Amino acid sequence: MPPPQRRLHAFLLLLLPLAFLAATPAAVAAAALSTFALAKAGNTTIVCGLLPSASSPLLVDLNCTAAGGDHARQETYPSSHPFSALAGGEDFLCAVGPSEEPGAAGDIEMRWWDLSPDADDGSRAKRVYSGKPLRALAAGEYKVCGVLAGGELHCWRWRGLDIPGDLHFAAAAVGDGFVCGILDATPASVRCYGNDTAHPAVSGAPTDGSYDVVAACGARACALSNGGAITCWGRAAPEVAAAGGYAALALGEPGVCGLRTNGTIRCFGTGAKAPEPPGELAVEQFLDVKAQGDSFCGVLMANYSLVCWGGREFNATNRLVFGRVMPGPCAPMSSCKCGVLPGSANTCPAGNTVCTDCAFQFNIAVPPNASSPPATGRRSRKALWIAVAAAAGGFLLLFLALQLVLLLWCRRRRRKRRNDQGAVTAGGGGGAGEVHLPLMPAGMGSSREKGRHVVEQFTLEALHAATDGFSDDRRIGTGSFGSVYRGTLPDGREVAIKRAEDSSSARSAATSSAAAGRPARGRRDREAAFASEITALARANHKNIVCLLGCCDESGERVLVYEYMANGTLHDNLHSRVPMAPAVSSWRGRLAIALDAARGIEYMHVYAVPPIIHRDVKSANILLDDAWTAKIADFGLSSVLDPSTACDAGSNQQEPPPVTYTGGTVGYMDPEYYRLQHLTDKSDVYSFGVVLLELVSGCRVVQRYAESVTPKNVVEFAVPHILADEVSRVLDPRLPAPAPEEAEALAYVGYLAADCVGPVGCDRPCMTEVVDALERALAACGAPPISRAGTGRRPALSRSGTDQFDLTDTD
Repeated sequence: MPPPQRRLHAFLLLLLPLAFLAATPAAVAAAALSTFALAKAGNTTIVCGLLPSASSPLLVDLNCTAAGGDHARQETYPSSHPFSALAGGEDFLCAVGPSEEPGAAGDIEMRWWDLSPDADDGSRAKRVYSGKPLRALAAGEYKVCGVLAGGELHCWRWRGLDIPGDLHFAAAAVGDGFVCGILDATPASVRCYGNDTAHPAVSGAPTDGSYDVVAACGARACALSNGGAITCWGRAAPEVAAAGGYAALALGEPGVCGLRTNGTIRCFGTGAKAPEPPGELAVEQFLDVKAQGDSFCGVLMANYSLVCWGGREFNATNRLVFGRVMPGPCAPMSSCKCGVLPGSANTCPAGNTVCTDCAFQFNIAVPPNASSPPATGRRSRKALWIAVAAAAGGFLLLFLALQLVLLLWCRRRRRKRRNDQGAVTAGGGGGAGEVHLPLMPAGMGSSREKGRHVVEQFTLEALHAATDGFSDDRRIGTGSFGSVYRGTLPDGREVAIKRAEDSSSARSAATSSAAAGRPARGRRDREAAFASEITALARANHKNIVCLLGCCDESGERVLVYEYMANGTLHDNLHSRVPMAPAVSSWRGRLAIALDAARGIEYMHVYAVPPIIHRDVKSANILLDDAWTAKIADFGLSSVLDPSTACDAGSNQQEPPPVTYTGGTVGYMDPEYYRLQHLTDKSDVYSFGVVLLELVSGCRVVQRYAESVTPKNVVEFAVPHILADEVSRVLDPRLPAPAPEEAEALAYVGYLAADCVGPVGCDRPCMTEVVDALERALAACGAPPISRAGTGRRPALSRSGTDQFDLTDTD
């Protein structure tokens, strides 16, 4: 997010501890957490890594690329939630970072992406854990396990697994149907668990010895003793030489690779050729190594680049995946017992660095084909005092240098943001072509997975032809800064074309917007509206946000071209069309539309970088395509969220910057925002709550009711009945009476809507909580009754479920 505009020096001082929290979740042993991971997406290997951000040396981006392809085409997934460790398995990726919950200082969160080709909405990460920090993280098959700070071994997405609660662990590894952990005790023995106790990796685990590293793949596992010797067991376990001297392990299908204490790698196969690093990689020193299927990847000591080999996916031309990754989690320099990695302080906050694992002795040079060096102890401290002395001498100089770098970076970001808001670079002239506008990439699995969002530049002549000269017969509505026309492009595509207008008709059509009693849109400069819309939509990339196809900036005209939404607006379908369309003539259909719209708003608030506040959420700005998928539209009033306005920004937060005008629509506008001009993401939550009340009641936002002679807002009419547990009195009478499970779901949605339109913004749920609640309601609305055998169980819905949202999924 861009920094605040004032008190820049104070911001720099505050940023350092914040960046420290982002990089080190009261973290854990660096050796047990990894900053890169391999995962599977169908038959494709996905390589992900935490990379120093191009925008700042102290920020981290999560980057992923498909193996075997052009590694120069990488997807970057920035997030308002920073990450510090990764783990991947079959069709999923997990990322760990500090918690953003108020009052949860020191806690961490783990988010899960479904990478399977048939995932419903892979662009949205799901939080599967929130709580105390993790000491270790491991993934395999479709499961992920972690060792909590207290030593408890916990697994997610794993039903029926029984792990004794009185044991404490230091490390873990996950295979197909089993998990192995190393006890945090003396001796540090291996214990393995699975639903099937006869599993070869469970029954064959070593019963004695002391270990500190464990790896798993398929039905076999390997462990590394305190002396550095490798032991393997299970089905088709690789045969390993008895010599020790290893510091880390990577177990794949072809065999196991051991990272020796001098940094070089030696591998052992299972009958076939061992998966040794090829060519020049055989003599390179590595910091870490991991495997997935036939593929092996490691971080080079020389430059922290990530290289891979093995299988059909990597060859001599595409072994380099990332030119530089974080070599490990950042930690306080004082905690590094055996020195620091050279240059790693440049990628960590001041006072922090990446520690050297005490198991390594990089001063030892061993030819790749020589026998492994003898074990000399896993925790040598001989480099401790030299490294600490060298680090202390340069610490002050480094701190001052970072202050200067941050100052220059913040000024550049501030200048860039002013330029982005003041003008949109759409390319002048009348020639047809393409213009590349700023894009915030979507999460994994987005329906528009492109390296960049390419927005076509149309000529004014082509748009005239597509709309019969912007004929009134082609006019289908009014947007934030002009009229919308239906058009047909020469290639046959049906599109919606929004043209900026200064006419009195265009201004009068927008008088429903309010700004302290004045029609805001009539006075809103069309250039600013055009810039807001094109900037927001060029950044957005989600199936529930209308797609911007192109633009035209020619001869003083400002025109935007969108995908055509065949079924119009939600407002028209609810209030104007007779008979009602099937999608809004059933309770389940209405809840599905609400969920689609909520996901679009959640994307803007949580996954767009910087986050976007729509400011004009209403049923007229929710469009329906030919499959009745709801999409958020009309971003002419949108604003970038200032983090200083967030509810959890702290008791010492400064006043938010003044708002020059209050934008929105009467009836949908957040009263707190209208009165105080205090804009937060909870203002959109209020407006969406009004839309929920529209969907449940079928009422217009402002209308006369039987018991009143003056018009009432739907909030005034519906909320008192909902709070009195009389939701049935507000249900749309045009629809059939709900079935019992539908009645329960509608009552739950009524309570949710009442929470959304609460008078105090910080008490309202966030959009992620709203999405989760609507998912539960929709599942309950369409699920079969609970059977005596316990199958087909519907989600339990209650009033308390909307008071205390809990997104943790421990399945």
